[in-house]
Amino acid sequence: MSKIQVMDTDLANKIAAGEVVEKCMNVVKELVENSIDAESTIIKIELIDSGVKEIKVTDNGIGMDESDAVLAFSRHATSKLKTLDDLFNINSLGFRGEALPSIASVSNVVLKTSNGKVGTLVSINGGSIESVIPCDLKQGTTITVNDLFYNTPVHLKYLKSLYTELSHITDYVSKMALSYPNIKFVLINNEKELINTSGSGDLLKAILNIYGVVVASKMIEINKENDDYKIYGYISYPELTKSNRSGINLLINNRVVRNNDIVKTIMEAYYTYIPKERYPYIVINIEVDPFLVDVNVHPTKMEVKFSKLDSLKTLIYNAISEKLSKRTLIQKANSDIIEDNFYETVPSNSLEINESVNKEELKFDFDTNKIVSSEKVKLEAKDVKNDLVSNLNIENKENVGLDRIKPMTPLAIIHKTYIVCENEEGMFLIDQHAAAERINYEKVLDSITNHENNYMDVLIPYKIELPKSEYLILEKNFYLLDLLGISYEEFSDNTILIRRHPVWLSSKNTYECLKKIIEIIIEKEEFDEKKFLDRVAASVACRMSIMAGDFITLEEASALIEELRHTRNPFNCAHGRPSIITYTNYDLEKMFKRSM
Repeated sequence: MSKIQVMDTDLANKIAAGEVVEKCMNVVKELVENSIDAESTIIKIELIDSGVKEIKVTDNGIGMDESDAVLAFSRHATSKLKTLDDLFNINSLGFRGEALPSIASVSNVVLKTSNGKVGTLVSINGGSIESVIPCDLKQGTTITVNDLFYNTPVHLKYLKSLYTELSHITDYVSKMALSYPNIKFVLINNEKELINTSGSGDLLKAILNIYGVVVASKMIEINKENDDYKIYGYISYPELTKSNRSGINLLINNRVVRNNDIVKTIMEAYYTYIPKERYPYIVINIEVDPFLVDVNVHPTKMEVKFSKLDSLKTLIYNAISEKLSKRTLIQKANSDIIEDNFYETVPSNSLEINESVNKEELKFDFDTNKIVSSEKVKLEAKDVKNDLVSNLNIENKENVGLDRIKPMTPLAIIHKTYIVCENEEGMFLIDQHAAAERINYEKVLDSITNHENNYMDVLIPYKIELPKSEYLILEKNFYLLDLLGISYEEFSDNTILIRRHPVWLSSKNTYECLKKIIEIIIEKEEFDEKKFLDRVAASVACRMSIMAGDFITLEEASALIEELRHTRNPFNCAHGRPSIITYTNYDLEKMFKRSM
């Protein structure tokens, strides 16, 4: 008797479900993507107990006839791929034909659909079709998934808490709303509305609906293209950051994706603008010929591969760095502080997303597929781009050179750390260490990259002794000391002597700077000359600068400020902390009730 046999269809679907349907969010993802592919303009997601008990997705798309409604639950049945060539030119979100049969195999599903000519209701229990009957002709599709994983208790056991499941779903729907600002998304859990976007087609308005007015008012539009790619979207001011990457939204032809190379490029563009381990808010849609990108890497379709990745990375880096380099980035002292994970927080007692998320005032009746009432929206799309920014006193013009910071007069120094200044625009606080560090960082970096040949001999050589394991790494990378112009001599099996170093390394902490440079060399993982030199310049600048607590006169403070104005980025120290904070005249008048 043959040992090899073809799997039972139900067994194959349950195995596929293990890859496609890991949690409630995966079900929502697959159903929502089908609704988008069906040309829907309104998608409503209703959950009971975070989707564990019930997930219901309603859309106003093109719908299906009876034969398609039944065939949709067959394995590898799809309307999106016809030939092998279509696999290399994918323009739809779904295409594998695995999602619906996989979902149906581990739950109870009711499909109600109509193409406007015929209505069909299909009931499926654990992957087996129980009934197919006619229903009303309201165009669109409603799929209800009940009792997820009821027949696969192992999957059910490993579902996270209701709080966590809802958080994943909310995050996904938020990203889809940013991907498709022309579609109205509504998310409801246990009859509580969590997300309601406008569907106006304006991306900044979608950002407002998802993240709120504070984030929307501090975004910068980017729009750039090359021969292979076109990117469009918004990046946040450096003052607006998170402790994780959840605020970074990457879209490829409107598909939500993950790509560590692109995230790394974004962080490189923000280098010295934000502190280490902080991440900006980003919404970038990358338009590319489908032939140049492979989305068929994993069943979840979240991972992608690019044919010309370097071209894309260069485009994104230039787009972000050019915008940041031309903006006035002085942080306001009374800026709203956004706590980490604020927008992802779901109160465990009610399983609701914080209700400060702006609600669109358009009401849609899903029974008639019509807007039944429409009050005037408080923030129209054009208002978000214009009035919203100006009303919150956010600097939105692109400045260059010294115009980015106007001359200011120092008045006092507080706690031997903060210089109090004024000009016609308001009052400013300058961190003396951050300002000096920025000045020294750019000086040192320019000296290193321009290979200036100014050196000084050391009267008494610096002796640096290392553990043998670290010395072996340093020995392998002695060429990096040569690159920096540091003259060294091997003194013993694990010790070197520094007899000469560049002039830019001369400071009261020269020995500490040399030790830090060697530490950077030993710690390096993948060598990148630009990153290495940047890190050396930042570390040296920090150690050679005046510190918080050091006494300086007002005359010295005035010279420091003037020198800061001449730097390329006067708004942040080399490690991304703000160097200047302002109270505008309007802020002062408002705080003292002179302006109401």
